[in-house]
Amino acid sequence: MIDLDLLARGELSLLGRLMAASNGTFQGAVSLEGESATVVYKPIEGERPLWDFPDGTLAQREYAAYVVSEALGWNLVPPTLLRDGPLGVGMVQLWIDEAELPPGKTELVDIVPQGRVPKGWVGVLDALDGRHNPVTLVHADNAALQRMAVFDAVVNNADRKGGHVLNPGDGRVFGVDHGVTFNADDKLRTVLWGWAGEAVPDELLEDVRKLADGLAGQLGSELCELITAIELTATRERCASILKTGTFPLPSEDWPAIPWPAF
Repeated sequence: MIDLDLLARGELSLLGRLMAASNGTFQGAVSLEGESATVVYKPIEGERPLWDFPDGTLAQREYAAYVVSEALGWNLVPPTLLRDGPLGVGMVQLWIDEAELPPGKTELVDIVPQGRVPKGWVGVLDALDGRHNPVTLVHADNAALQRMAVFDAVVNNADRKGGHVLNPGDGRVFGVDHGVTFNADDKLRTVLWGWAGEAVPDELLEDVRKLADGLAGQLGSELCELITAIELTATRERCASILKTGTFPLPSEDWPAIPWPAF
């Protein structure tokens, strides 16, 4: 993984705009002393207002998600920081190239015909596809995605689409697009419901316990520069809830459980 100094001090140039993104999102390159890397750049000026998040705060939330991922020791979020760029201050994150999967292999989140959930996968939701065929939303049943499911519960991720789960093909798993996180209200929307209500592995609970301790100290002070005090308190409460129940959360009855579109 690259040195954060390259992201922080490298000269940032734009390569193109990602037109499918709902906010202003650009692919760029940073270069410093002969080193270079491809990045995602999301300037604050390109953020669309949302009714349930304060204006101009999505970049900070993306960085806060990285800070929490690092504090947990899970390395789920690619190297991320806040810095100035050609279109003003914004979030800059290392670009992750997904692997070209061999024939017969699938992504970590997929759609399969109903009744045909592959071995090593778990079903999330039965539905009809665009041609009214019965299908099931599934995801891989592995430790990396379990960590991501707990992480999303902690940061209250309101938009864990299948396309936000990246598989670089080397055993690692990355999550991206964390702009709508840390809301004080329960807004968890994710495609990773396969373990809902089941026991969280002890080693993950121990990591959450360490995170909770950090949120009460220096880590909490750092996050208060990025999210509100009320949101920090809510994050601590979510950690406490996971530790108390020892289980993966269940979908809320008051909020859509699956993001739309799911990919």
